[in-house]
Amino acid sequence: MVKLVESPIDPAAVYNSICSAFSGSVVFHYAVVKKQAGTGKSTTSIEYTAQGDSIQELEGIAGELERRWKLEDVLMIRRTGCLDVGEIISLVAASSPNSEDAFEACRFGISRLKKMSTITKTEKFADFN
Repeated sequence: MVKLVESPIDPAAVYNSICSAFSGSVVFHYAVVKKQAGTGKSTTSIEYTAQGDSIQELEGIAGELERRWKLEDVLMIRRTGCLDVGEIISLVAASSPNSEDAFEACRFGISRLKKMSTITKTEKFADFN
């Protein structure tokens, strides 16, 4: 399942969204807006905008995970809008009968979400003048 949302991602509600009846392992990764992004400036927020068919791109990534690893389910959520430091940007979750596949699929999904061509980001920095 994939979702593109504007509202905050609720970690407590996400577990019930992924099928885990036959899984021995469920791995979740949340990407969060951080204060220092390596630019030397202090980030205050990041604006994420969908350009094109982001749902189709997310479905393609989820399908790739399902083809490459033995998974019971995949859940990917990507947020758009202006997010403050500490807010959740995205979620990749994978459930599998074994932990290796769940971890590897989740790790790969994270790297693919960072490179989405249909999501642009504009970082906003604190003004120290």
